Amino acid sequence: MFFVNDRPALCHRFCVAPMMDCTDRHDRAFLRQFSRHTLLYTEMLSSGALLHGDVARLLRFSPEEQPVALQLGGSDPDDLAAAALLAEQAGYREVNLNLGCPSDRVQGGNFGACLMKEPERVAACVAAMIAAVQIPVTVKCRIGVDGRDSDGELLDFVERLAEAGCRTFIIHARIAVLQGLTPKQNREIPPLNYARVLRVKRAFPELEIVINGGIDSLETAANLLRNLDGVMLGREAYGNPFLLSKVDETFFGEPPNAKSRLDYLGGFLPYVERELRQGTPLRHITRHMLGLFRGQPGGRCFRRHLSVHGNRRGAPLEVLLDAMTHVA
Repeated sequence: MFFVNDRPALCHRFCVAPMMDCTDRHDRAFLRQFSRHTLLYTEMLSSGALLHGDVARLLRFSPEEQPVALQLGGSDPDDLAAAALLAEQAGYREVNLNLGCPSDRVQGGNFGACLMKEPERVAACVAAMIAAVQIPVTVKCRIGVDGRDSDGELLDFVERLAEAGCRTFIIHARIAVLQGLTPKQNREIPPLNYARVLRVKRAFPELEIVINGGIDSLETAANLLRNLDGVMLGREAYGNPFLLSKVDETFFGEPPNAKSRLDYLGGFLPYVERELRQGTPLRHITRHMLGLFRGQPGGRCFRRHLSVHGNRRGAPLEVLLDAMTHVA
């Protein structure tokens, strides 16, 4: 068992990445239908937004989402420590510091991937967060940023944060290009370099190293887990949620199940009904379901029905039930 901050860590063997505009509380509740053990992450939330915003709304999640971790963005140690404490009090199981987002807006706030150029500042942030909470504090970074693209620079960065107390590193196996590429392009254009992540693990066998970037199948994930401690899937898990239905069997020793896509969706209907009663628009939930029947007969009709009718103001549960008839 790994320990983080002298406490037992969460299992990072299989994770779904924090994704802006994707992994909100409805998506996480939906994904939880498919896997009990997958560790889910929130969208990135800036420490400033949390400290000066509606804490209850921003940190809201459902108990059925657990295990769930909160990802924070920020660069001020005191603010991050205070935000981490709020996350712990809200019931999150881990706080993760974003050191990989390359967007202009995030750079403007002096956090995300640009912080990889300031290891001392990051170390101070990590140390402050660790001192403030009892839950694990982890980081998610790139293998490099702009001109800082070498094994030595990454190893030095990891070593400095490990000295500050971090024991779990989630590493996106691409560099971040801060000028000239959009966030989407940063997920596609810089080449993957899994070998560099493997070299981090060899250099620091005592650390928990989780790899992210370009993992599009459970077979790829299994191959990477031969030498690493965990894998993190992003867009593939979001766009093809049924992929997660085999995770518990493949990676956690659970017995196989024969549940269909419709079975999982049927099990999620009570959540949808509850949220509708509380005033949540149907589209806020069903937008996360559009990939469920990808490549399946009737899948296109299912997506079209939800996209057309689910976006209407006051759309009822019947819209989802009608969409399900296209794939029954």
